Amino acid sequence: MTKLLTRRIALASTGVVAIGVLGAATLSWSANASRSQPVAEASVRPARVTTIAFKPQSQSLMLAGTVVPRIESTLGFRVAGKVVAREVDAGAVVQPGQIIARIDPTDYRLAVDNARAALVSADADYVRAKADLERYQALRGSSAFMAQTLDQRQSLASTAQARIDQAKSQLATAENNLAYTELKADAAGIITAVQAEVGQVLAQGQGVVKLAHSEQLEILVGVPEHRLKAVREARDVTFELWSDAGHRHAARLRELSPSADPMTRTYPARFSVVEPPAFIGLGMTATLTLSRSEGTPLAEVPLAAIFQQGTQPAVWVVDRASGAVALRAVTIARWRDDTALIASGVSDGEVVATAGVHKLEPGQKVRPVQQAAR
Repeated sequence: MTKLLTRRIALASTGVVAIGVLGAATLSWSANASRSQPVAEASVRPARVTTIAFKPQSQSLMLAGTVVPRIESTLGFRVAGKVVAREVDAGAVVQPGQIIARIDPTDYRLAVDNARAALVSADADYVRAKADLERYQALRGSSAFMAQTLDQRQSLASTAQARIDQAKSQLATAENNLAYTELKADAAGIITAVQAEVGQVLAQGQGVVKLAHSEQLEILVGVPEHRLKAVREARDVTFELWSDAGHRHAARLRELSPSADPMTRTYPARFSVVEPPAFIGLGMTATLTLSRSEGTPLAEVPLAAIFQQGTQPAVWVVDRASGAVALRAVTIARWRDDTALIASGVSDGEVVATAGVHKLEPGQKVRPVQQAAR
């Protein structure tokens, strides 16, 4: 009985102590809660910004091409014969009038000699016929003079004169054929192919070499189907050689094929080189840049300035007076690799944030750090 009473007294003491501790804690919390908390002032954070500037923009298209000659002709002898000499090889640079190859001229020299002899004979016949005509004309008025005979002698003299003219033409033709036994370059250029060798018998007009004229060079590119309009409307065309990066030269569209290449399915286009640089060469690779201006002025901002508000792009506009930011929807005309072109939604001269746009909140104040406008 005594033990049970003692245990009850101990339990009651423990409860009193717990209630006392809980009460002290409650009083301590109430005292702390009654103290006034300091109000945190809104922080002004720095923000990188740029100034909106609407200005005319241009679209650029880059195409890879090759330097080619505008004219590449196959040269051949104008007469038939056996090739006895070839003076050039593939890759040779030739000048106008330079000898490329020769054929055996023996038969053509004999033809010249025959034509010259025929001319001498025709000239002798004419001299005799002319003398006979003059002597007979001297008999005019005598009984031996007959009008019919006079007509015959005049006809013979005219025929002899015509034979002289014919012999002269034949001689000129024979001399030309003899000259044609030497194949000469008709323009400055480069031999791109050799199609005949020494000892080969060639027919008239058969190709001997291919000559690429170096006076007029072009850039040949293949234009994809969806870029045809951009190529036709391009106003500023330049090219840069891979062997001379950083230096641009002017070009001009000369020809755009109306049909696609059956292998590449692109449309061949040729751009004339306006002023060829001294180091340009056939077969070099060139990068062609075509620019087309747009009529509507656009503002270019970094991609980091665009805040996607659902499906509508927007930008944070910074108030110049207070520094507070406000989200404003904009219309994007075109996306580029690292920038966006804004068509509407902001005004010229306004300031927009260009970094950390996803951490900004409406009304938040920022300290602008100006970024160079694009």
